[in-house]
Amino acid sequence: MGNNNLFSTYKIKHFLTDTALGMTAGTLWRGHFNVTGGYLVVKEDGDVLCYHIYNWNDFQEYLFNHTKIDSPDSSPNRCDYGRILTAQEVEESKGSYIKLNF
Repeated sequence: MGNNNLFSTYKIKHFLTDTALGMTAGTLWRGHFNVTGGYLVVKEDGDVLCYHIYNWNDFQEYLFNHTKIDSPDSSPNRCDYGRILTAQEVEESKGSYIKLNF
């Protein structure tokens, strides 16, 4: 795994953790979680997983491995959510971008 991939994985895990624990679209994110102590995850089969603060890495791994990006519309490229966009498509000079809507 290359350095760019490791960095992207790190950033995605932190983004997923922030959104799961308090970051919302309507409020400036200051890094303060709304949750303390532990986190409960109810799986589709009804099993309940409990992550305590000392299971931080396990919690991030769970989010990373079980989060899926879903498009709100079945029309191809209607909203461009979840699709990798080139710099030209977003009028930037370089790079790749992903438009997200959570």
